[in-house]
Amino acid sequence: MGLILLLLFNTRSHFRQFYWGWMNGIFIQSALLSLGILLAYHKDISHAPNRINNYYQNNAIVIATIEEPLSVKSNSFKANASVQQVIENGIAKDVKGNIICYFQKDGSTKKLEYGRQILFNKSLQAIRNSGNPGTFDYQRYAAFSDICEQVYLKQGEFSILHQYKENGFQKFLYNTRETVVEIIATYVPGKKEAGLAEALLIGYKDDLDKTLVQSYSNTGVVHIIAISGLHLGLIYWLLNLLLSPLKKRKTVSWLKPVLTIAGLWLFALLAGAGPSILRSAVMFTCIVIGESLERKTSIYNTLAASAFMLLCFNPFWLWDAGFQLSYIAVLSIVVFMKPIYNWLYFKNKIIDVIWKMTAVSLAAQILTVPVSIYHFHQFPNYFLITNILAVPLSSLIVLGEVLLCVVAIAPPIATTLGMALHWLIQGMNGFVEHMESLPFSHWDGLYINTTQLIFMYAFAICISYWLLQKNKSAFLISLLCLFAFCSIRTYSFIEAGLQQQMIVYNVPRHQAIDFINGRNYYFRGDTAMANDDLLQNLHLKPSRILHRINSTSPLAALSVSPDCIFFGNKKIVMIDKEYNYCNAIKRIKTDAIIISKNPVLSIAGLIHTFDCRQIIFDASNPQWKVNNWKADCAKLQQACYSVVDKGAFVMKMD
Repeated sequence: MGLILLLLFNTRSHFRQFYWGWMNGIFIQSALLSLGILLAYHKDISHAPNRINNYYQNNAIVIATIEEPLSVKSNSFKANASVQQVIENGIAKDVKGNIICYFQKDGSTKKLEYGRQILFNKSLQAIRNSGNPGTFDYQRYAAFSDICEQVYLKQGEFSILHQYKENGFQKFLYNTRETVVEIIATYVPGKKEAGLAEALLIGYKDDLDKTLVQSYSNTGVVHIIAISGLHLGLIYWLLNLLLSPLKKRKTVSWLKPVLTIAGLWLFALLAGAGPSILRSAVMFTCIVIGESLERKTSIYNTLAASAFMLLCFNPFWLWDAGFQLSYIAVLSIVVFMKPIYNWLYFKNKIIDVIWKMTAVSLAAQILTVPVSIYHFHQFPNYFLITNILAVPLSSLIVLGEVLLCVVAIAPPIATTLGMALHWLIQGMNGFVEHMESLPFSHWDGLYINTTQLIFMYAFAICISYWLLQKNKSAFLISLLCLFAFCSIRTYSFIEAGLQQQMIVYNVPRHQAIDFINGRNYYFRGDTAMANDDLLQNLHLKPSRILHRINSTSPLAALSVSPDCIFFGNKKIVMIDKEYNYCNAIKRIKTDAIIISKNPVLSIAGLIHTFDCRQIIFDASNPQWKVNNWKADCAKLQQACYSVVDKGAFVMKMD
């Protein structure tokens, strides 16, 4: 409708178009909004008529194609697969949909590779979130990639077909990635160093050390691991340098932009074609085309055009944190870099280069800080110092890795270069880890909601406009935004100080319970969970940040006995071993019973002993036993809750 109105409006006389010019903007915006809605609807696989969910029944035979090389996980191999057919009662139906396949680590996976088709009849499982408060919405993330189901296959539960369904160019990319990984693994000593080298060059992260990634995140330089504009800028500079002789010859000068663009996109696709690298590829493509036509392009138009094209390709990238940070960082640098750089002047060229890098880092932080806190809940206090060394050093390492791939045909040279890269990476890792170990290296546990995020950006924009344009109204509005932000944040802290609740977390094969009183908490869980920082960061930390709790200590409101906890006005019975039922004359009243660690018990005997409002089965129990317990509860009309099925259990102590 917006497009039709726009066309009709432009058929009117020039006078009317000028007089009613504001309507032209409304029609354009409505046309773009309609286009966005149509693209999002079309991209959403749930609207596809031949979607797998419309035809699939449990235990139907599925024929799927492995769409990527298998990646190594702690207990399995993983790969995305596309489903082509569902066979039920001997009738094959063509379907469309993607699934995640997990394969048991055994000899049956040797022949699994990109393009190989498999057949299985094991039931698909819906992808679900853990349900723990504040955790990453993996279900939505997978759905945006057209993936809603998953399956775990053991040896004998699937068959490898002889047919292949592969794309020649995609296979070339995967083979090239594999070759690059092999070269780095061969010539760069040290598992930790080689893993980082693979991530720096082509974004291969299967071998990355998790604690090292956390160190880079805490010090504000994790962006050098994520393939982005920094890496593509180096490739652009390298291609310009190598192809510069072509520009001097008029007959073949057209080859320079063509080969440059081809090289940029080849690297972008080789690096995984994530939103941030595609943004850079589109922008550099516009720059190359502008240079070849001898026209200067506006960076703002280029930025907007690249975002528009990428969102037309996948509208759901708008919710991707990498996409958001990539564009916000570039916009922030474009707007603020020059004003910040002009604060100081240095005659010494080396000091001037250092100051320019500092100005870029400061400029990037102005608009990225709010969304970074919103998504990652932390702020690296020493980001300036870390970036000054890590960014140029990582650039040197990337160029060295490109050279290593070129000289890999000469092993003696490659061995020497690989050792040099090892020392460079080891030095950079050591520097980053040292910066992380310093006191107050990062401000952790930050939480802001969407409303606070909006006021933070409103404050940043208005105060920047006041500083750059000396506009008094903008300054007053910025103060109002700051007041609104502080008021909302103060209220959230007051609310957090009054909270009193229990959370039974959904952590596979582990017991994990937080008793929260105000901004303090008491943790009850198994030893493995209590000692595993990575496991706590994944499952427990987001909830603790959300509830603004930051210290574990004895709680005055909590009374703990071996099998019973009194918290607030609630009585909670903990059963994590074989339970001996007492022959009580009167049933014992309790508000909740938490069953953990696969104890031997009878639900009927439990109900005979306790008058319980709710029985909670945590994730440390085997699923088959939980299913049996749930069936017993249904027969006896006893309320029960499984955290594996429904997510974390939250009880407020009202």
